Amino acid sequence: MSAHTSADLILQGGTLITMNPAQPRAEAMAIRDGLIQAVGSQEQVMACQGPTTQVVDLAGHTLLPGFIDAHGHFSNALMVVDWANIQRPPAGPVTDIASLQQVLRDHLTAHPLATGQWMVGYGYDPDGLADGRGLDRADIDPITPDNPVMLIHNSNHGAVLNSKALELVGYDAATPDPAGGVIVRRAGSQEPAGLVMETAFIPLFVQMPKPSQEALLERFAAAQALYTCKGITTIQEGATTAADLTMLQRGASEGRLLVDVVSLPLVLEVPKLLSERFPDGHHHSLELPEAARDAFGTYHNRFKLQGIKLLLDGSPQGKTAFWSEPLLTGGPNGEANWRGQPIVPPEELNKAVATLSRQGIQLFAHCNGDAAIAMMIEAVRKAGLQADQDHRTVIIHSQFMAPGQLEEYVELGLHPSFFTVHAFFYGDVHLANLGADRCSRLSPMASAMRLGLHCSNHNDFSVTPIEPMRMVQTAMQRRSRSGTVLGEGERVSAEQALMALTLEAAWQLREETSKGSLEVGKRADLVVLDQDPTTVNPDDLNGIEVIATIKDGACVHGSF
Repeated sequence: MSAHTSADLILQGGTLITMNPAQPRAEAMAIRDGLIQAVGSQEQVMACQGPTTQVVDLAGHTLLPGFIDAHGHFSNALMVVDWANIQRPPAGPVTDIASLQQVLRDHLTAHPLATGQWMVGYGYDPDGLADGRGLDRADIDPITPDNPVMLIHNSNHGAVLNSKALELVGYDAATPDPAGGVIVRRAGSQEPAGLVMETAFIPLFVQMPKPSQEALLERFAAAQALYTCKGITTIQEGATTAADLTMLQRGASEGRLLVDVVSLPLVLEVPKLLSERFPDGHHHSLELPEAARDAFGTYHNRFKLQGIKLLLDGSPQGKTAFWSEPLLTGGPNGEANWRGQPIVPPEELNKAVATLSRQGIQLFAHCNGDAAIAMMIEAVRKAGLQADQDHRTVIIHSQFMAPGQLEEYVELGLHPSFFTVHAFFYGDVHLANLGADRCSRLSPMASAMRLGLHCSNHNDFSVTPIEPMRMVQTAMQRRSRSGTVLGEGERVSAEQALMALTLEAAWQLREETSKGSLEVGKRADLVVLDQDPTTVNPDDLNGIEVIATIKDGACVHGSF
């Protein structure tokens, strides 16, 4: 073969799991100009070898398509370098209030703060504290009384604030809970205890002072490394603010992206985005100028806008999801018959879905509880969307689904991005709050696949760590920390679990013709693992190591 048509790189000598149903396994693969040139037998692929071709022996390792981050928050990856890790094991060191306090003290020593500067921790898990209670602001006030402190809840939908932070945001005993939000009170009083959730938290988090754009840009390489070391070649920024978008587009234009980043601007930020970029328009509605509509769906320097993010409810572990039936354990403030509440009024949601979908904008809707899912189903139905329109509306999380809702997904063309690692990280909490029957329908992946839905799976970083193999493990096992299985009938095979991280995730982003499987003409986005996840003992899946991550034919992590 001549140098003009020969492969740049041939990978052989390992196991190739293609995720292509027509050719599930192969012996070798050739790459040219960042694209897959050939996939097949050793003999077939070696025919692509030329005088300058690099031939790599995989040494028995396993080659798959690069993993796709179906839902997460790249902006958080840029921030965690400044934040204290207050997660419980295995993701962090916190086991009780004393150890959390020590983590904060150690963080202050390593990252001294000027007076008035915010201190932030992430991964606060009240159910993981051995003390048997959550934090009160008095637990953290002495650590740095002159600095506002925000300890972000493990749902990313709330935080514990110290007294200084509460003072700055103006929350006191006279402050009512905002619609769709919760200010947790001290027992027997209206005094804020410190924890604020949903609409009492989200505006505060969006407006909180952040590092300069230049400082964030300098973190791009380190933030991307959190993903590439786990085999991820497409990252999602799944709740993009106006400031985030400006920063991400600048980083892309400066050539700082080694992998692809997909952005979903928050619907609440759309008017601000439009007013900044189209100052002559009237942007009190969600009617987008043609230039704004045209900005979606195409990569520019490895960055693209894909759709709009809608937020319907909170988190199940924070007790702020929206369910049709009450929790067994009451609400965040001990409320009886607590079902949670929607973040957005139904009429406002209906209008947003109708307006954006009419303009051809793909929708990604955060729904955890079955009542929130029902709201979205109704909004889509009222907007006149049907499956044959290929609108690819994605229901992010789709966690606690009621019987019959998956069938409505099929009818209306809705597709779930599941969150199976919840079974491990929060399964025991869910069992206590909701009972075994509802927990058996947590992220019902097997049922969704049987119905022909396109199902992805995600980590929602920084809610849970970036661990693709734990996603595979939890989709297969559905075990809680205590070993309890949540919905044995919803277990899937290793191949099905991997499909949710590759080809199905690509489909949800309208990239199934260029990513997600090892097929001729697709981009050479690849991961090399030290073991075959389809044959290893499922108990050992999370111990599989990434040998190399390849983006468009170039190694961006590890080596061969």
